[in-house]
Amino acid sequence: MPTDDIIPAAAPAWFTEAVSSPRRDGETILDGARIHYLQWGTSDAGRPGLLFVHGGGAHAHWWDFIAPAFIADFNVAAIDLSGMGDSDHRDSYSGDQFARELIAVCDAADLGREVFIVGHSFGGLATLKAGLQHAERVRGIVVCDSAIFPPGFNPGNDMRVSPFKERRTYPDFETALSRFKLVPPQPCENPFILDYIARHSLAEVDGGWSWKFDVRFLQKTIYDDMANHVRNLQVPVAVIYGENSMLFGKSMLKTTRSYYAEDVPFIALPAARHHLFLDQPLAFTETLREVLDGWTRRAAA
Repeated sequence: MPTDDIIPAAAPAWFTEAVSSPRRDGETILDGARIHYLQWGTSDAGRPGLLFVHGGGAHAHWWDFIAPAFIADFNVAAIDLSGMGDSDHRDSYSGDQFARELIAVCDAADLGREVFIVGHSFGGLATLKAGLQHAERVRGIVVCDSAIFPPGFNPGNDMRVSPFKERRTYPDFETALSRFKLVPPQPCENPFILDYIARHSLAEVDGGWSWKFDVRFLQKTIYDDMANHVRNLQVPVAVIYGENSMLFGKSMLKTTRSYYAEDVPFIALPAARHHLFLDQPLAFTETLREVLDGWTRRAAA
């Protein structure tokens, strides 16, 4: 029986130490669905909360090697959005519902009344929505390589062009593990990270092993025209993107910048692509720390 927490022998010491940091599982129920989350450290009313939100088809364990770096200063948790990880699937999804899931986890994990939220890629939808609709709870949001698409954009319902294909069942764990790939596709020079997150991406099902996420989550998600709303954010915002990300080319970067308020910082992470904290985990952690430290220092002044 494979174990999720097998750490690749090639993993560096910092990674092994991070993913070995004690964590616990939690869950809460929202709108009839069980929402799973991970939590590190102990809750302290004197510290602000920090919630990590994964991208599409991913899960909370993508943050296992990032989150522990922040437990000295924050109450830290990571969510499995509905339809992904170990949370229940739904008949439909929306940014509004995802935002409520974030707040529900903040409450269940006792992160405190004011929380910073960090969202990657598809998780940026939930993060932005939480900032827009729950400003009284959100102290700041960091959007990580999450592009804002033009008004009217919809990925459509054609599974033939979806990056996530119909669910397949593999006869054994190792065969399934060998099929793991990043979406959108890109190379990654840290195979030990890919191996680790892949092991948390699979579940045993009738007939073998399959991916945990709802393969139709893109088609089942109700999309808002975020381009028309993000300028209305009343909470601090920062955008961190991969210098070589396919979603942040020169034209797309210019377009995405135009939707945000002029004072929102856009920070390029050198030598990183879309999955920026898989490419440059230590640099990402340091960049995120600088953003959060800047906000907390200003609040204390």
